[in-house]
Amino acid sequence: VQLQASGGGLVQAGGSLRLSCAASGRTFREYGMGWFRQAPGKEREFVAVISRSGVSTYYTDSVKGRFTISRDNAKNTLYLQMNNLKAEDTAVYYCAAGLWGGTIVSIGDYEYWGQGTQVTVSS
Repeated sequence: VQLQASGGGLVQAGGSLRLSCAASGRTFREYGMGWFRQAPGKEREFVAVISRSGVSTYYTDSVKGRFTISRDNAKNTLYLQMNNLKAEDTAVYYCAAGLWGGTIVSIGDYEYWGQGTQVTVSS
């Protein structure tokens, strides 16, 4: 599967952005999907994951209540709605896919990655 992330940009603290990840190739609904991010000088970290059907989701603690992951299997698209953004959310955001059920948070379990989209939050 090929992944193309988009929707990043510059936003003030407290603002919102919605990231999208368009998938092509093998059937999108076969993949569990996740969002990760990498800030300058830091390792890539897990943000959110959604199961194949979209029923199950899981978030890292720092984004709970502010971010929402969702997917539209008919449109082969993954989303990340980000509200009440903070300066510490500044990073390159990556979407990723894995051929597994449930919700997986380990980077090593994701087989396919998008190119990343920059999110910058000004304080």
